[in-house]
Order: sequence, then C-alpha cells, then structure tokens
Amino acid sequence: MNVIPTEVPDLLIIEPRIFGDQRGFFLETFQDARYASHGIHGPFVQDNFSRSARGVVRGLHLQNPKPQGKLVMVLRGRILDVAVDVRAGSPTFGRHVAVELSDENHRQIWVPRGFAHGFAVLSESADFLYKCDDLYRPSDEITVRWNDPAIGINWGIESPVLSQRDAAAPVLADIKGLPIYGSV
Repeated sequence: MNVIPTEVPDLLIIEPRIFGDQRGFFLETFQDARYASHGIHGPFVQDNFSRSARGVVRGLHLQNPKPQGKLVMVLRGRILDVAVDVRAGSPTFGRHVAVELSDENHRQIWVPRGFAHGFAVLSESADFLYKCDDLYRPSDEITVRWNDPAIGINWGIESPVLSQRDAAAPVLADIKGLPIYGSV
C-alpha cells in the first residue's frame, strides 16, 4: 500500500495495493500490522455504512470527550471527503484537507482523533464505509458548520442537501469543549 502524508500531520491518504485480472480485482481494506506501521492503530470497534444521494453534505462531525479515529472509504460512487483539525492548541488548528474518494481510485483516509469529518456526494449516489476506533456516543457529538468561512471548504456543491443538525451547527470559533492537542 502507498501512504501519502498530507499538509496536516497525522491525517493520511492510503492507496491500497490492487490485484486485478479479467475476473475483477482484489484489495485489502485493512490489515492490522501494515496499518499500525503507519501510525493507524486499532482496535477498531465499530464499522458504519451510509448511502447518500448526489448533493448531500454530511458533517462536519466529531466526538469529545471520547473522540473517534476513522478509517474511511467509498465502496460505490464518488465523494469529496474533508477532515478539519479542531484540536485546541494544534499548530494546524482550523486547517482542512479535502480528497476525492471513489470506487475507482479505492483511496482511504485516516481521520485521527480530534478532527471534524464530513463529505459531499459528487456522484448520483455513494456508499460510504468507515471503521471507528471508539464507539459512537450521541452525548459526545459536536457538529461544526459545514460552510464556516474561517475554514473555507470548497465542497463543489452549490445547494447541498443537509440535515437540520448540520444546517444549524455553529462555526468553529463558537464551539466550546473541543479536543486538546496532545491529549487525543
């Protein structure tokens, strides 16, 4: 596998090795020792799957005080995946990385604990899978406004379809109780 560092340390793009022939292809979506050698440590305790239609934006979501690290990938379709460093005191606080994930490029993103995460669906629909290193806790959930001008994400969608929670989320500067850099 090829691991590509991003401009935000600890946030990684993974390109699994693909074995293909006339029958189709095979790839490993996770192998503990190989991923651990790149700083992606389990155990993973929960897998989540979502299907969304074109124009849907989900996020930006995180948990605190029990944050989750997420290994994300697209099984079908195409999305713009976004992770934002929201660790208070981080030298890259408020910076984001946006990467296209699809069923054609097979890329994965490692979103470490302390990052807000979201995605926009660019294809007709998309099936999205993510492994989490801690359980989902609704009481710990924090939502950051998807179009916070201080973050400046270009989602590639003019009129996104949003949940009520995402549409009403506060900007990052107004959120209390963010993860602390160095403690997650």
